[in-house]
Amino acid sequence: MRADLDALEAAIGHCFGNRQLLNRALTHSSHVHEQAPALSAENGLPRDNEQLEFLGDSVLGFLISEDLLERNPDAPEGRLSKLKAHLVSATWLHEAAKRLRLGDYLQLGRGEEMSGGRAKKTLLVDALEALIAALYLDGGIDAARGFVQRFVVAPGVAAAGSSAEQLPRTLTDFKSALQELAQARRLPPPRYVILRERGPEHSKTFTIEVRVGREWVGQAEGGTKKSAAQKAAREVYERLQPAPS
Repeated sequence: MRADLDALEAAIGHCFGNRQLLNRALTHSSHVHEQAPALSAENGLPRDNEQLEFLGDSVLGFLISEDLLERNPDAPEGRLSKLKAHLVSATWLHEAAKRLRLGDYLQLGRGEEMSGGRAKKTLLVDALEALIAALYLDGGIDAARGFVQRFVVAPGVAAAGSSAEQLPRTLTDFKSALQELAQARRLPPPRYVILRERGPEHSKTFTIEVRVGREWVGQAEGGTKKSAAQKAAREVYERLQPAPS
């Protein structure tokens, strides 16, 4: 059962003027696909959170870069890049989403609900990025900035501490990075499989699995095969990273 959104607004310290933005940020495509066609769009816009996730990813990256530069005006670019890579990683954003209990507020289709979607890393990270976009659209950059500083940057910088030099570099092509890492670790090359395709032709959602040997497996969804594969590769790449000593 979905939790009351009033509690989420209280937790993040922002009361939405447009509650539909908050609802959309927390709505997974599986929920939309189960609704009647008349409910699948409002004013020509999709009702799921995928477009908001796209915007939120960019807003998040900008705000983290801004904050890190203000906190560390004399730091070399390499250290800032490693800190940023840590803060935008799926692993760290998943932790932030769990601290907010974001899974309790997701609007899921029955299949995702039954398969434990409220705890899935990919769904939680996507919802967090979509929530940042919703805050930006509803309250402007200051609302998004306050959220990112409080729930992502401040605890993330504290967690990284002096180990930031060991954090991975900023990456955009996780498929290539995973290929290189698997080779360096003498593991089998990554293999990608399309598990599911759903939705109409103009708005499909793809679920892709990547395997590196038998032990390392990741799954992710995306609006394109490329984006889903990159997300799945990112998940396995981050899990293959050695833990800080």
